[in-house]
Amino acid sequence: MTERHPFHVLLTPQTRALKQFAFRLTGNDHRAEDLVQVTMLKAWTKRDSFKQGTNLRAWLFTILRNTFYSDLRKYRREVEDVDGLRAAAMCEEPRQDHVLALKELISAIGELPQKQRKPIVLMGAYGFSQLEAAVACGCTVGTIKSRVSRGRTTLCSVLDHEMTGQDRAPRQMPEL
Repeated sequence: MTERHPFHVLLTPQTRALKQFAFRLTGNDHRAEDLVQVTMLKAWTKRDSFKQGTNLRAWLFTILRNTFYSDLRKYRREVEDVDGLRAAAMCEEPRQDHVLALKELISAIGELPQKQRKPIVLMGAYGFSQLEAAVACGCTVGTIKSRVSRGRTTLCSVLDHEMTGQDRAPRQMPEL
C-alpha cells in the first residue's frame, strides 16, 4: 500500500469553497469547474512550497484568483474566429507568385512584335495617353488603339496557355 501525502487529505475539504469562489469569478459552471481543476493541479505540483500551519484555503484561493486573472489577460487578446474570416484576413499571399507572374508578363511583352509592344509599354507602364502614344509611335490614335487591342489579345492568349499548361513548345508570336 502506497503512503499518502498529508496534503492529499487537506485538499479535498476545500473543493466546495473553491467551486463557489470560481463560480463567482467566472459566472459559468463549466469554466468554474475547469478553474478549480487547474487550481488543484497547481496546488498539488507546488505542495512542497506550502508551509504547514498556514491558511490552506487562503493559499488555494490565491492560486485560483491568480489563475483566473492570468486566463482573463490571455483571453482578452484572443478573438473568437469560428468561421476563420479574421485569420484569412491576416494571411498574406506568397509574394513569389506575384514575382513569377510579373516575370512571365515581361517575357511575354518582350516577345510581342515591336509595333504592338511599344504602344502597350508606353500606355501600360509609362501611363501615356492614346494621343501621346500615337505621337511617340508616329501614327494615328486609331492605329494605336488597334495595336494595343491586338497586343493585349495576344498577351492574354499567351498567358492563358501558360497558366493552363497547354503551351509546351516554344511560343511564336503572330505578326499582326
